[in-house]
Amino acid sequence: MKREPDAPLAFRLRPLTLDEFVGQGKIVGPGTMLRKAIEEDALSSVILAGPPGTGKTTLAKIIAERTKAHFVQINAVLSGVKELKEVCAEAERMKTALRQRTVLFIDEIHRFNKAQQDALLPYVESGVVILIGATTQNPYFEVNQALVSRSQVSLLEPLAPDDLLVILQRALTDARGYDGKVKVAEEALRHIATIANGDARIALNCLEMAVMTVGRKMSLKEVEQLFTQRSQRYDKSGEDHYNTVSAFIKSMRGSDPDAALLWMFKMLESGEEPRFLFRRMAIFACEDVGNADPRALPLVVAAWQAFEFVGLPEGEFFLAHACVYLSQAPKSNAVTRAKDSAKHVVRSAPSLEVPLHLRNAPVKGMREQGYHVGYQYPHEDREGVVAEHYFPIGMAPRIFYEPTDRGFEGEVTERLQRIRKIVRSAR
Repeated sequence: MKREPDAPLAFRLRPLTLDEFVGQGKIVGPGTMLRKAIEEDALSSVILAGPPGTGKTTLAKIIAERTKAHFVQINAVLSGVKELKEVCAEAERMKTALRQRTVLFIDEIHRFNKAQQDALLPYVESGVVILIGATTQNPYFEVNQALVSRSQVSLLEPLAPDDLLVILQRALTDARGYDGKVKVAEEALRHIATIANGDARIALNCLEMAVMTVGRKMSLKEVEQLFTQRSQRYDKSGEDHYNTVSAFIKSMRGSDPDAALLWMFKMLESGEEPRFLFRRMAIFACEDVGNADPRALPLVVAAWQAFEFVGLPEGEFFLAHACVYLSQAPKSNAVTRAKDSAKHVVRSAPSLEVPLHLRNAPVKGMREQGYHVGYQYPHEDREGVVAEHYFPIGMAPRIFYEPTDRGFEGEVTERLQRIRKIVRSAR
């Protein structure tokens, strides 16, 4: 691959071999399935998924350098069904006439629509092309499931700061980089590795910008003045959004307010809509706290209302208050389970006829038909509870709500056991 001297540093320094490749040891480390397949030129279709700057395109380029197969690269943003079919038709001709395999690398494969992905499927299925798909999205959601099932899915992770440090140090010494002519303090390199947030391309671009701005010798202070803000990978509509929300909710559910605050402010600092966070916490207050602490929902709603009055940045206090309260609160999903159980019975029961004594009787004629007759008014009982059958005609009483002994629900358990004993004594 020709490397122009005035090309961007990240392009010039792109590894050509697996030995130069840094990070992703679980995927291409010694002895891994994908590494063996690349080294032995025995690759089957693979989908490389991960955030930008983690090595997806680099791995494809390494495969291109090693394979004896015909290598074709297209970008899903720029290509359509016509070009895709032309490439596959040529691959079919080469396989039939020359017994030559074709490796087809599709960058940003998630950008292909369903029709385009469907057009590719027969050629992958028959082995006419060996697919390498690269995507920054979750392939299980964004890529045709038939393609996914016929490919090895490799999930690349953001690079660790130590991996980025190795790449930056190589850029300073490698002939394709600065060839020892640039001196950067190690703590300054580590600062760049930290703010790059797992993205090798961002790290190298930052280094290149620093060299152009500061010169061939720089300190930590000079680099910090240039780069004060950490790069953010968070995408409000992408996979990292759903992963971060999941971590936020699971941290609250696990009663860890510190981790919950961290994930919440990651989303907020990345531009997430605060009302989305309040919606998630309002749901959590019922779904995961429930009657273990019935104050949880009113507190979240109050915090939300206060936020609407005040807005950001002071509104962060209300977000933090609600988050910490929910995290430390006793947890119970008994209400959630009761809801699901009741819905299941409603959907599976043949009919749910209201008993006559529970029916409304606004006019005299309805009472003569038996409507409302025999109904016992609980407030007239000293205990406020009467022996009564409240379930549909023909259905025996069931228990949907089974409170725990956590928090306030412990009191609910005792009271409900007493009430149910009286109510269910009805014949």
